[in-house]
Amino acid sequence: MGVESLGDIKPLLDRVLVGDCMTELRRIPSRSVDLVFADPPYNLQLSGDLTRPDQSRVDGVTDEWDRFDSFSAYDEFTRAWLSECRRILKEDGTLWVIGSYHNIFRVGTAVQDLGFWILNDIIWRKTNPMPNFRGRRFTNAHETLIWAARSEKSRYRFNYDAMKTLNDDLQMRSDWLLPICTGSERIKDERGSKLHPTQKPEALLHRVLLASSQPGDVVLDPFFGTGTTGAVARRLGRRFIGIERDAVYARAAEERIANVKPLPGDALQVTRGKRAEPRVPFGMLIERGLIRPGEKLYDPTRTVAVKVRADGSLVGREGTGSIHKVGALVQGQQACNGWTFWQVKRKGRFISIDVLRAKVRAEMKESA
Repeated sequence: MGVESLGDIKPLLDRVLVGDCMTELRRIPSRSVDLVFADPPYNLQLSGDLTRPDQSRVDGVTDEWDRFDSFSAYDEFTRAWLSECRRILKEDGTLWVIGSYHNIFRVGTAVQDLGFWILNDIIWRKTNPMPNFRGRRFTNAHETLIWAARSEKSRYRFNYDAMKTLNDDLQMRSDWLLPICTGSERIKDERGSKLHPTQKPEALLHRVLLASSQPGDVVLDPFFGTGTTGAVARRLGRRFIGIERDAVYARAAEERIANVKPLPGDALQVTRGKRAEPRVPFGMLIERGLIRPGEKLYDPTRTVAVKVRADGSLVGREGTGSIHKVGALVQGQQACNGWTFWQVKRKGRFISIDVLRAKVRAEMKESA
């Protein structure tokens, strides 16, 4: 998506909007954002647990993260910001929400009630969680992410092959083993203490954005904190909008993002499998004149030849049907990938009909 198509959202891009979450969300045009990543307040005060998921101590009941008087007040706030995010998301956009046992189940209920379609719950398992010093509970070593499409009918983006490549050619699972934010990545204040209590690691956002967006997409984070989402979005060639009510956090986020160097365009390309390619039926090769009705196709050994008909079916001694059906009949098998099985003669050489399909796909991409 190019900048010229962004309309009224263009002045908001790559900015940190300082102010109340709901007020700033209402400034964003409907159907203008590709992805939302939200790390909302955990609602610790009402849970009776005054330690955050990283075991850091809440400074008191007036702490910004704990200003809800009741579960119903928290639920009302949750539904309000989620409703705005759903309005802002494009029809095929997706939402990511992260939380802990304090709040994620209440958030998940609101997500479903508002019409989002849950795709996965991801368990972020921390390689280096803070220990439980009280010894009265299990060490809290994970947080949960909900990944949801805007609706059941959304044609959401999932870069399956990129995730598989990232995971050494194994399918990426829904349990992610990643370290918490530490060391030089942690934003510090003037005293050398961590500035934000729940700063998320860039590795987590890298995986989220790589899995479900593409360069040029607009990413919204309504609880921006110190700007991890914006930093990773800038590095990966995405646009971002951050909302943060705390001016100190917002200023730190702006400084942090300004120092991020975007990756060059060729480094932003990701692995794409054939399932991500536009569908090309065999009949399209006939319509485009790449294969002629009456022409013969051959098996890899060139001992079997079948004739192509005008509707894209094949006819031979073994039977009649699609390139896949007849390919299976020829081999005496239940199934066959006809694209890689059949060959056609061109200029004295036999080539796979899959080569011709690739040519059509390239033409479709150029005209898109």
